[in-house]
Amino acid sequence: MSAQVTSGAASLSPAGGGGSAALRRFGLAVGPVLAALALAGLLLAALGVNPFEYYGYVLQRGLFSPSGIQQTLTRMAPLLCIAAGLIVAFRAGIWNLGVDGQFLLGAVTAAAAAPFLVTLMPVWLAWLVTFVLAMLVAMAWSLAPALLKAYQGVNEIITTLMMTFLGTSLANVLVKLVFLDPGTTVPQTRTLPVEDRLPRLFDTTISGGLVLGLIAIVAVHIMMTRTDFGLKLRVVGANPNAAIHAGLPVPWLTVVVFALSAGLAGLAGAVDIIGVQGNVRADWNPAYGLTVIPMVFLARFNGFAAIIYVLLLSVLSIGGESAARRLGVPNHFTLVLVATVLIVLAIAEYIDHRYQQARRA
Repeated sequence: MSAQVTSGAASLSPAGGGGSAALRRFGLAVGPVLAALALAGLLLAALGVNPFEYYGYVLQRGLFSPSGIQQTLTRMAPLLCIAAGLIVAFRAGIWNLGVDGQFLLGAVTAAAAAPFLVTLMPVWLAWLVTFVLAMLVAMAWSLAPALLKAYQGVNEIITTLMMTFLGTSLANVLVKLVFLDPGTTVPQTRTLPVEDRLPRLFDTTISGGLVLGLIAIVAVHIMMTRTDFGLKLRVVGANPNAAIHAGLPVPWLTVVVFALSAGLAGLAGAVDIIGVQGNVRADWNPAYGLTVIPMVFLARFNGFAAIIYVLLLSVLSIGGESAARRLGVPNHFTLVLVATVLIVLAIAEYIDHRYQQARRA
């Protein structure tokens, strides 16, 4: 079986060799970002906004000011956990598009559990228990798509999107009815006291959740590239039929991948609540999952490269909020930019695919 697995793994290596292949991969990773920035700049100009002024504010606020870079690094914490979960799923050939629902349910679980647990046990133990509970809830929410995919062959794109819609709605119901803080006029959960949240790093406002996010994505990268288990998942993702012939338990591995991916999304929700937010408000949905997906694809499912792209996304997010206030740009323009990246990336992949076909012909 190991020979068959090794053979299947060989097909995971990108076509082409040497410097030309590396240059092509670099172009596919950087080109869509530059093209999206240019297209978004043209859109800003059409709206009467100076794109250089807008991007200048983005960089100044998101990267070159002390408070801005601290907010940027803090924002990275949940995004890195989500990116880690997406890398596990995508490298195994599974489209887990239910990340936002899993994130929100993990966040609500953390918001409900943490204020109660810190009164019963040491703070560090309360954090640990909260993380585990949030991950378990998110894993449980992924069970239906996982079983349908593993044993019935149901397309997980459809089921995970449906579960995201249901998860978002359920999270709001839980906030408004089950975990509602009766002491507030705004529908929200109880607030975790600031002194009981994750510690700040190096006497700054950077949340300690950043360390957890970095550990998660580095651990996933090592697992996927340096372990037998990661090799099996990559083989399943590259060719499920070959994996079955090699004797791999594909249905079981499918369920495990869903659990790992969803668990990391739930962890992201807990990190955001315990590290920054302190509570969950009704109708809160930052939609982190959909914005991280293009970054993971740009990183080619590489954990270390994903850190760089998540940093870019955080800079655009934090800096974009400031630029929007200063220049009167809609606050969600960053989402337009991320969507443009995804569209340009798809076009670039299509052109590269046709080029590779022409070379082989």
